[in-house]
Amino acid sequence: MQSYLPVISLCTLFTMAAGAQSAERPVRTLSLTECIEMALAHNLDIRIQQETPKQDRFTLDGSYAAWDPSFTTRATHRYSSSPGGTDTQGRAVPSTEQNTETVTPGLTGVLPTGMQYDLGSSFGFRDFNGGRTSSEWNSSAEITVTQPLLKNMWIDDARRTILLNRRTVRSSELGVTLQAMNTVAAVEQAYYDLIFNEENVKVQQSALGLAQRLLSENKKRVEVGALAPLDEKQAESQVAARQADLINAQRQLADQQNVLKKLITDDFSVWRTVYIKPTDKLLPLPQTFDLQESWRTGMEMRPDLEQQRISLEKQDIQLRFNRNQLYPQLDLFGSFGQNGLGPGFGNVLRDIPEGENPVHSYGIRLTIPLGNRKARNDYNSAKSVKEQLLLRYKKLEQDTIVNIDNSVRLAQSNYEQIESTRKAREYAEAALDAEQKKLANGKSTSFVVLQLQRDLTSARSAEIRALADYNKALSTLSLNEGTTLQRNKLEVTLER
Repeated sequence: MQSYLPVISLCTLFTMAAGAQSAERPVRTLSLTECIEMALAHNLDIRIQQETPKQDRFTLDGSYAAWDPSFTTRATHRYSSSPGGTDTQGRAVPSTEQNTETVTPGLTGVLPTGMQYDLGSSFGFRDFNGGRTSSEWNSSAEITVTQPLLKNMWIDDARRTILLNRRTVRSSELGVTLQAMNTVAAVEQAYYDLIFNEENVKVQQSALGLAQRLLSENKKRVEVGALAPLDEKQAESQVAARQADLINAQRQLADQQNVLKKLITDDFSVWRTVYIKPTDKLLPLPQTFDLQESWRTGMEMRPDLEQQRISLEKQDIQLRFNRNQLYPQLDLFGSFGQNGLGPGFGNVLRDIPEGENPVHSYGIRLTIPLGNRKARNDYNSAKSVKEQLLLRYKKLEQDTIVNIDNSVRLAQSNYEQIESTRKAREYAEAALDAEQKKLANGKSTSFVVLQLQRDLTSARSAEIRALADYNKALSTLSLNEGTTLQRNKLEVTLER
């Protein structure tokens, strides 16, 4: 008997120390709803994902810069001179000097229709000295427009980029919703497992109590000669085994505490010593399962399916752009302007609005790329990408249907197991009680009682596990249907 005492004593001391340490830790009682709310506010994965729509909105706003006009101006000074001499008839030609000052402001840009415009003007002063001094002012104002008629008419690179970026923003917003759903589901799973682990510790403590009581009773029977010493050693072995089971259950409870803490906080160090006490119970709430309705809901509600549909829309935009690039470049262009010239600055300013010196032009320009291999291959590649996206969408639909089907059957099976495990636990309790009475009357052995104690512990643990698994299965089903947020009456608000 002495060989078992160190093991029992060590396990007992370890359990008492762990219990004392747990009692000193601050306790925080939390319901599942409170845990979910904390996760939505502080979960790091959600906070990371929330930054993506912000970045995509900045990118979208920046893509409108393609339609922003650009102002340019240039100021130029030019000096030229030529030496004097004689002409072919022997007449003297004086040397000349010329100073020219020119300012040319302009405004260029592109309209949402693809039309390019260039509004330009120039103001200049020329000082000429060649035998006699003269000076004059000149000015011009002209607008030139170019409108594509085939290539880049109904879509160009700027419009394609804007359309794609709009859908990217929508997809990233759905990404936040999807992350919130996954996090809420993870909190539910962790919370139910925490309840199980806490209850399982109680089951193992009860099992240890039964083993210790049997050991105490067997010692007394051995002392009076009513029981063989082997029965006492079997009871000692059982106590040591139950101590080990309790220690393992306590470790699993501590691990599960950390799983939940990681989900609900962005500062684990603050929560490290806190003991989370769940207030909700594992209730076997019956559910009515409609597989067809679950499939329909999943097709409509799952954010990842909607994201895949947006990817198809984006590829359609890319395909439309690539198809447009197959056309030749046919541009209609025209310009209109006014010139001004005179000895004073006032003259040139007056000439332009009065329209005394108009200038205009118009025409059409055709550019046909010979071969056009790049445009054709880009178009064929875009068609192949769309086909691939369609197959991925079909695969995701099929995966959704299969996952929902599995989830429904799992929930139904787990619900049925609740009743089975309850009855098994009741039968195990009755069997142990009857066998203990037989042992007290000398009609049974410690070996049989110990076996029935183990059976009862397993039955109690299985009953709690079945309750936890059923609630987890309902959470998984909601996630696969895309109704996790609606089930918890939640709405994701995106920061702008």
